[in-house]
Amino acid sequence: MGDTEEAKLQLLIEWYLDMLPTTFGNPLWFSEDELLHLRGTTLFKATELQRKSLLSLYDDKAKELVKKFLILDGDLERANSIFWTRALSIPLPRSFVFPQIQDEDNKEALNPESADGDNGKKLEASFSSVQETVWVEGLVPGIDFCNHDLKAAATWEVDGTGSATGVPFSMYLLSVEEACLQTGKEISISYGNKGNEELLYLYGFVTDDNPNDYIMLHYPAGAIKDVPFSQTKLQLLEAQKAEMRCLLSKTLLDHGFFSKEKETRDKVKETEIVNYSWSGNRKTPSYLNNLVFPEEFLTCLRTIAMNEDEIFRVSSLLEELVDSEGDRQPSDIEVRAAVWEACGDSGALQLLIDLLNTRMMDLEEGSGTEDSDTELLEKIRCYKNITPAEGKSNGTNEASKNQEMSRNKWASIVYRRGQKQLTRQFLKEAGHALQLALSESN
Repeated sequence: MGDTEEAKLQLLIEWYLDMLPTTFGNPLWFSEDELLHLRGTTLFKATELQRKSLLSLYDDKAKELVKKFLILDGDLERANSIFWTRALSIPLPRSFVFPQIQDEDNKEALNPESADGDNGKKLEASFSSVQETVWVEGLVPGIDFCNHDLKAAATWEVDGTGSATGVPFSMYLLSVEEACLQTGKEISISYGNKGNEELLYLYGFVTDDNPNDYIMLHYPAGAIKDVPFSQTKLQLLEAQKAEMRCLLSKTLLDHGFFSKEKETRDKVKETEIVNYSWSGNRKTPSYLNNLVFPEEFLTCLRTIAMNEDEIFRVSSLLEELVDSEGDRQPSDIEVRAAVWEACGDSGALQLLIDLLNTRMMDLEEGSGTEDSDTELLEKIRCYKNITPAEGKSNGTNEASKNQEMSRNKWASIVYRRGQKQLTRQFLKEAGHALQLALSESN
């Protein structure tokens, strides 16, 4: 590269750095007062942990990456936010991301000293690894200035061969519809199907009534030691490959008991389950097709909720199975089947309701109910509706001044209200499922 090209590149880098923002809306930048509006949510604890671990994370992993930013600004938080609020998840071939490893694999695969059989296997593995996709978080100057929109005007593509841009593995914007691109109109892209929790944590904004919202639910790992027969249950959890946490997305409600989309609900493919009833005493639940909770998580809750008699029943069923088919270990599916046969769904659903109620109490502590959040958003003008002229208060209109709300506070209330709404809706689903389970002796 000549001196002229290097000078141009340096100018482009400086121009790009000068255009990067200096303020951000993600919780890392919230004031202590603004952060209190997230209390009871997952983001509150996540932000506290992020603030505490940022310095060590920088020293261990990100120092070289953000050194340029720190030299220019001396601002650790800004460097972190610049990357994570603008980074894209880019799909690239493994051979492009790890070229040195790929070259070594190829040389080893083609080593003439290798046995013919081994050489063929290595060569096949080498070629298959070239096709493997690796997702890499990275900044793409230009595209990273595009804002998010569910109805994006453009999408971005990776030009693997360079046929469109002239540079292999470069990226470019592609219009969704030609009519959408108008002079003076903002070009937006989609950041993906992300809920408000992820949008606020990573990018510093939320969307009202986000269709991709979700809540995280988990059974505390530390609480298992206080459960009766904890060691036996831990072994069963491991044998079943059970999940102690789950994401409950709003879209799951589309085929729940109270979905208004009856046609969609009726077309939902019935969950694939094993014929659990080895003894014929327990029937497949009639409500299975409308149960919105992940089976892996219900498996965990069934196991934790089991009483002593049910544990012995599981042991007997598994011994019967193994003895009838010779000396072998039961599979995870068979263990799940035995647990369900022994205890059904009632205990799991009651424990699920307890977890959801606890989550709701955490969300409402200090901020009130879902209706309280709605009332706040209705009474106080949203920051998006405050024009520059309205925002300049001369101090005489105290009522108007008190109505103003910071962008961060508004985003926090929208996010936490969405969490309360989903928790309430899933509580309703779990309660109805429990009633059905009890009526069917499940």
